[in-house]
Amino acid sequence: MSKTLVIVESPAKAKSISKFLGRRYTVKASMGHLRDLPKSQLGVDLERDFEPKYIAIRGKGDLIKDLRAAAKSADKVLLASDPDREGEAISWHLGHLLGLDLDNKCRIEFHEITKQAIEDAVKHARRIDMNRVYAQQARRVLDRLVGYQLSPLLWRKVKKGLSAGRVQSVAVRLVVDREDEIRAFVPEEYWSLTALFQSSGGKFSAKLIKKNNQKLVIPSRAEMDTVLNELKGASFAVTDVRSKEKRKQPAPPFTTSTLQQEAYRKLYFTPKKTMMLAQQLYEGLDVGKEGTVGLITYMRTDSVRVAEPAQAEAKTWIIQTYGPEYYPPETRQFASKGRTQEAHEAIRPTSMARPPEYLKEFLSRDQLKLYRLIWERFMASQMSAALIDTLTVDVSGGDYLFRANASSVRFPGYLAIYEEGRDEEEDGEDSGALAFPLAAGEAVKALKLQDKQHFTEPPARYTEASLVRKMEEEGIGRPSTYAPTIETIQSRGYVAKEEKKLMPTELGEIVIALLKEYFPEIVDLEFTANLEEKLDRIEEGEVVWKVVIQDFYGPFAETLAHAEEQIGKVKLEEQVSDEVCEHCGRHMVVKMGRFGKFLACPGFPECRNTKPLLEEVGSDCPKCGKPLVVRRSKKGRKFYGCSAYPECDFVSWDLPAPEKCPECGSMMVIKSSKRDKQYVCTNTKCRHTKTAVAN
Repeated sequence: MSKTLVIVESPAKAKSISKFLGRRYTVKASMGHLRDLPKSQLGVDLERDFEPKYIAIRGKGDLIKDLRAAAKSADKVLLASDPDREGEAISWHLGHLLGLDLDNKCRIEFHEITKQAIEDAVKHARRIDMNRVYAQQARRVLDRLVGYQLSPLLWRKVKKGLSAGRVQSVAVRLVVDREDEIRAFVPEEYWSLTALFQSSGGKFSAKLIKKNNQKLVIPSRAEMDTVLNELKGASFAVTDVRSKEKRKQPAPPFTTSTLQQEAYRKLYFTPKKTMMLAQQLYEGLDVGKEGTVGLITYMRTDSVRVAEPAQAEAKTWIIQTYGPEYYPPETRQFASKGRTQEAHEAIRPTSMARPPEYLKEFLSRDQLKLYRLIWERFMASQMSAALIDTLTVDVSGGDYLFRANASSVRFPGYLAIYEEGRDEEEDGEDSGALAFPLAAGEAVKALKLQDKQHFTEPPARYTEASLVRKMEEEGIGRPSTYAPTIETIQSRGYVAKEEKKLMPTELGEIVIALLKEYFPEIVDLEFTANLEEKLDRIEEGEVVWKVVIQDFYGPFAETLAHAEEQIGKVKLEEQVSDEVCEHCGRHMVVKMGRFGKFLACPGFPECRNTKPLLEEVGSDCPKCGKPLVVRRSKKGRKFYGCSAYPECDFVSWDLPAPEKCPECGSMMVIKSSKRDKQYVCTNTKCRHTKTAVAN
């Protein structure tokens, strides 16, 4: 009986696949890449047309030996790494290490780990796609040329240990540019006026929008007083009532980017956590009688295509669960943006026979949350549009026009299962619905005119999710790079996360300023997006990969030499604290680490003393009366604890309020929503709440 060796990337995937293939197949894991460029040198031969030098990765010798032995004893070897450029390159490296004939059909790929998908993949083995390999190789060489030649320059001129990645530098620039916009922003005052009207049917509110049929902007208190004086004694009447039916269409199923964004909005998962959980769902989990099975399709994709069998399954489930009116007249098709790998699918469940409730006892809490999100988004994407009745009411008084907007859901359609989340900056007021009829010509009475002062706000700092969205919009990176890029720029100390918002560190701003001046193309959004486009064209066989490298490296090498001559030593001013090092007596300095600022002895490396930077929050410990300070958990999450720790062990995840509860005297904490901040009593028997006064 002939034996076939199948090599995948991870033990979890190997376990899932082996049960589908039977005894004639042996499934082993390569544990990712086995061959790469050397860490100790550039690894790219600049004299021989950028030929990369690959070596076996240190520590993987025994694994390579084991795979070679298994390949030698097998009649056939199938390489089954992930269905993308990275996976294709892993298969190509494996083929070289195992001595396979790469002209043979030794490559299989699948986008979901199900019995049908695996059996189909084995039947349709193909040759390794060298265009994909070249595209990945070009990315690797480009990143190595930038990282290994630009980083040492930063070490010499700024600080040891710095790195300048091709994509990560652009991501840092986005954060720095946003911070510059915020600093340069000048708030502008404006006023709004809301009227409470009484009609024959009831009360309703409307906002002032026009004067003499022109859009009205009220920039000051004085002009608002003028408006209020002119409205004194005015007669008000409904001048127009317009009703419309609006069809609200569902969002497409998830891509990598939209999954990371929505998981952040709805589940508060970082991109890194989202991808870790998605990998587990894709590779397979034990679900009882079915055994180990992949629960979602491949999670690194920019395509919104859905396979016809999955659409048919979804149609059956929707009609059986909700009724035929919840399925659209024609099966939905979504168009992907730009160049996408249309062989890929959107992220979806592998079987509609596994609703989230079915998997409750088999998945961890976070796995289930993410699976439910993917399930609901996919099912909603296949459902009927929601029908929304909208009503617009115009009320005139003298030269002024007020407008009320209301809406109500006539038919929920896909909203019965899912509604897309929104970022804070996209948040809008809920218009609600009018519960009584209004007719044009009807006189109404103004019960109250409520004026309110506002100031325009600067652009919001990026969150991890909104930075992913921006990178996708600008064509920076690809689905597999978003999460690791954002993780890298934080771990390297270029960007810090405060209150879930990304802010550049002083180091990040200095590095980006240098790159903008001497290496503008490296941090230029359009240049980087064009490089990504060229990598796509390599994959499609339209461009030779070495030509792309040559076009990039010629100007880059010249700029590198010029910068080496021109850039002087950059002095990073250290903030000296009042804290004295108890080991050597020096005043400790403030440093920026992965999880924010901390204190370190300037005598490093002779003295390696470090300690947390205790930032007081303005409240005292309810246990001992000492000041409360900001602390960080091992995972970097901010919490609040007593400065007398370890003598006092008081901690709180929520920021303590500056005042005690007026009802019971207990500590109050600040709870923030998109609209306001609340002081909430921590005494469970009291739970008194009040709105915080804005500074």
